[in-house]
Amino acid sequence: MTAIAIDDGYSPRADSYLRDGHSLWSWIASTDHKRIAILYAISITLFFLVGAVSIAIVRVELVNPNGQFLSDDTYNKLFTLHGIVMVWFFLIPSIPNTFGNFLLPLMIGARDVAFPRLNLFSWYLNIAGGLFTLYAVVAGGVDTGWTFYTPFSTMFSNSHVLAAAAGVFVAGFGSIATGVNFIATVHMLRTRGMSWFRLPLFVWAIYATSLVLVLATPVLAVTLLLVIAERWFGFPIFDPAHGGDPLLFQHLFWFYSHPAVYIMILPAMGVVTEVITCFARRRVFGYTFMVYAMVAIAGIGFFVWGHHMFVSGQSAFASLVFSFLSFVVAVPSAIKVFNWTATLYRGQITFEAPMLYALGFIGLFTIGGLTGLFLASIPVDVQVHDTYFVVAHFHYIMVGGSVSAFFAALHFWWPKIVGTLYDEAWARFAAILMFFGFNFTFFPQFLLGYLGNPRRYHVYPPEFQIYHVMSSTGASILALAYLLPPVYLTWSLFYGEKAGDNPWGATGLEWTTASPPPTHNFLREPIVETGPYEYHEEGQAPGVGPRVPHRAQSEPR
Repeated sequence: MTAIAIDDGYSPRADSYLRDGHSLWSWIASTDHKRIAILYAISITLFFLVGAVSIAIVRVELVNPNGQFLSDDTYNKLFTLHGIVMVWFFLIPSIPNTFGNFLLPLMIGARDVAFPRLNLFSWYLNIAGGLFTLYAVVAGGVDTGWTFYTPFSTMFSNSHVLAAAAGVFVAGFGSIATGVNFIATVHMLRTRGMSWFRLPLFVWAIYATSLVLVLATPVLAVTLLLVIAERWFGFPIFDPAHGGDPLLFQHLFWFYSHPAVYIMILPAMGVVTEVITCFARRRVFGYTFMVYAMVAIAGIGFFVWGHHMFVSGQSAFASLVFSFLSFVVAVPSAIKVFNWTATLYRGQITFEAPMLYALGFIGLFTIGGLTGLFLASIPVDVQVHDTYFVVAHFHYIMVGGSVSAFFAALHFWWPKIVGTLYDEAWARFAAILMFFGFNFTFFPQFLLGYLGNPRRYHVYPPEFQIYHVMSSTGASILALAYLLPPVYLTWSLFYGEKAGDNPWGATGLEWTTASPPPTHNFLREPIVETGPYEYHEEGQAPGVGPRVPHRAQSEPR
């Protein structure tokens, strides 16, 4: 992207957002979108640790087919805690609320988001929801699973369902506020020359995600409110003995929760696109199709919730329709994988850490997507429903996909966020280790599910032990891969080489300002003159002509 941004001798580094006050209050009361992104990054990291510790205990328990040290009730509470925390307090806010907050105004040439105070308020809502959930843990835990299925959650569970449901309910309003803010920002604050089809694809991904957040999250909020109303006040909403319908909950829950998959994966797709095109030094293949594919994923995702209910008693005709639509939604996802592959073709590819994470995303997301087609087929889904096959598929998409993209974004924009460079060798090692550890953890679970091992049981037939041991061993490797980046990234804060404004030689407005950016992002309003990915002349083969300057050739500012 070509842009005009005038530097008239003023040093933006002296006015970095990181130097705009150092007290705790200057952070927790800041309306600067960049500081709010850092607040989200800190909070989701803490929630990630809670979810990771809980599932680590579960994996240790599963090494022995007869269980080792957990009671049935404690085991149920641990995997419920893992699911609730990881889905609603890590995966959903991970990329949109951190990198979306930090980068969206920079990428469109704005000084901030449209509603800065609402942006800060959304973080407080997220924290408040998390505290409700953690209270439920401290008070004794929740044993319903992260899905809160009725009638167990409303009539039979004696755990702290109300506090956990209230936590997710409150956090949902933070998501709605964030979605409204991002939509308004993209519509109202684009700089001169930034037309819709000059937007970076990461911006399109955040925009499509925001539409899903605003349209789907109220359904979850109402659903959890109904659970609270029945459990607390005895309203006969899901109780069939009083005219209620327990399957109504599943319809409402999955109407939100399947689009929530795309809340997690669409921003990841945007990140991967930015990274792939940078390190292949090539224009994005089929930019327009990529845009339409994102919008199609967001739209069609609202019509496939019933594939979670093939064994719940819905009609054969409804199951047939949902099965067909589940195959349809795979088409725009396949378009994106094809376009990433075509973008790599004849590119001048280098394998820095962000690129390794992005390539890992493509591999893991492809496996997750293909196994999703298995689950969209009614006979196969009936066979493997509620087995470890579903667990593996879900994690290949959500963890293998979203977390790989999160780390790709973290490494790609780290020099811009903090102004220093990390150790590239350690970063590459961590990326490779994560890919290996993830497959070692979750691929055996496909075999477990195919062989019939149900999920959510900590006692299982001895013939499945080898697969559980492999999975737990892989989880240990994966844990190490997750622990390495905080170490060398923290090291880089104090000892890392100073980053230039554009250490990767990337296109995009965020690379035209200082590293780290000044408080109001740009000294003068940038003017956009071309499309977003001008890595080579249009019509020229990517491998022809001089290579765009890259990290090795860039000079620190």
